[in-house]
Formats: sequence, C-alpha cells, structure tokens
Amino acid sequence: MTSPIAQTTYGPASVWAVIVAVGVCTFGIRLSFIYLFGHVDAVPPRVTQALRYVPAAVLAALVVPAIVSIEPSLGETLTADRFLAGVVAALVAWYTEDVTATILVGLAALWVIRFVVPV
Repeated sequence: MTSPIAQTTYGPASVWAVIVAVGVCTFGIRLSFIYLFGHVDAVPPRVTQALRYVPAAVLAALVVPAIVSIEPSLGETLTADRFLAGVVAALVAWYTEDVTATILVGLAALWVIRFVVPV
C-alpha cells in the first residue's frame, strides 16, 4: 500500500529550508510595498489607475482555472457545466454589477445545468 503523502528524495532540512525561504521572500515582497507607500507622499496617478485592476485580476486568476478545464476537445470544453454556469454568472455580473446576484445565479445555473439539463 502506498502512502497518500507524496514522497521526496529531499531531506527534512531541505524541505524546511525551502519553506522558510519562500516565506521570507513572500514577506519581503509584501513588506516592500508597505515600506514604499509609507515613504511616498503621493502615489503617482498611473500607479493608482493600475491598482484599480488588481482585485479584478486576482478574482479572474482564482475563478478562471476553476471553471475552465482542459477537456479532450474544444467542444467538450465549451459545453462543460462549470464553463456554461460561469458564462451565465459573467453575464449576470455584467448586467447587474451585483456580487450576490452573480453568485446566486451562477450557483443556480450550475445546479440546473448539472442536474436538470442533460448535456
């Protein structure tokens, strides 16, 4: 019987060294922005304009891989239940600009497509 935990050839010290290094790098990146904006009196308008798109970009990076799956063919990808429900949710978001309505309609669309409509 194989262990459900992935085995590696690296020792515990190496694994912990990588975890600590990644943690320090992540903290450094976040701290650099806090330090930078603490020492800048006024944020340049171009930076302010670019920062407006960060939430949408982060949300897209989180949502798109969950609804778009790589199927054997393009037709199967475009008819996947999660993709179709995501399209419906995107249309609701576009027209209503309401997060609650988008989530509820997206969930309802996924449920209907998955359990009621034979695909």
